[in-house]
Amino acid sequence: MFRRLFTILAVLLTGPALAGVSAASAAPADYSGIVKLSNCSGSLVRLPQSDEFDRALVLTNGHCLESGMPEPGEVLVNRPANRKMVLLGADGRELGQIRATKLVYATMTDTDVALYALDSSYREIARDFGGHPLTVAASPANVGTPVSVVSGFFARTWNCSIERVVYSVREAGWTWKDSIRYAPGCDTVHGTSGSPIIDQGSREVVGINNTGNDNGEVCTFNNPCEVDENGVVFARQGLTYGQQTYRIPACFAKNNQLSLVRDGCLLPKPNVALPVPIPA
Repeated sequence: MFRRLFTILAVLLTGPALAGVSAASAAPADYSGIVKLSNCSGSLVRLPQSDEFDRALVLTNGHCLESGMPEPGEVLVNRPANRKMVLLGADGRELGQIRATKLVYATMTDTDVALYALDSSYREIARDFGGHPLTVAASPANVGTPVSVVSGFFARTWNCSIERVVYSVREAGWTWKDSIRYAPGCDTVHGTSGSPIIDQGSREVVGINNTGNDNGEVCTFNNPCEVDENGVVFARQGLTYGQQTYRIPACFAKNNQLSLVRDGCLLPKPNVALPVPIPA
């Protein structure tokens, strides 16, 4: 299921979904760098090459855009934005409001990702709020890795491990590659879209929570299926998924500037000429 806010009321009014919310881990959690959006969750992130003076980035799902979900094959690059978000502190309390002024990148093709640039640098956010970013890992996630799915929308954490890296996950018209399937424990619910998947050992972001099979249907909206290399389809009610983020760092140059033509950049490219970049 696309776990964003437009379905949250329906979720909270049904018994099973309410039980899913209550099942979130009660263990101590760290919400440093976690962001609450109007319809989803997100995270304040840096790349391995980011500098404290760079404009800060917020990571969430492509389907969490206020303008609506990108179509299959659509890639959005360097679009003006004016989106307010709330940054959480380590204890889950709200530190204050941050503002995105540019949608740097968004797509639901091969992955489900959106990256916003804020009007503040990492240094300014640390000074003004005491907030600090999470680092996006540059390597793929490993099966068996203990992870936490940390929701800014609920200020709740789900703990589990990576059960499998799936060749592809299909939902309605969208297909995502190298998806993370969670082991039992991360029964995420609507409203947790965009939550970072955090490696419990390194505290690095290895993915973004985005979907799960609600009703046991096969490859339909809110009911993703798995499709292997041979085209064999598998679906089961209750399975939940996230999308890996290791492709992101290679697509950024200095100063957190997106560059889809860099060597090693594997993010999908637009089918048309790139827009003129918005000045940093």
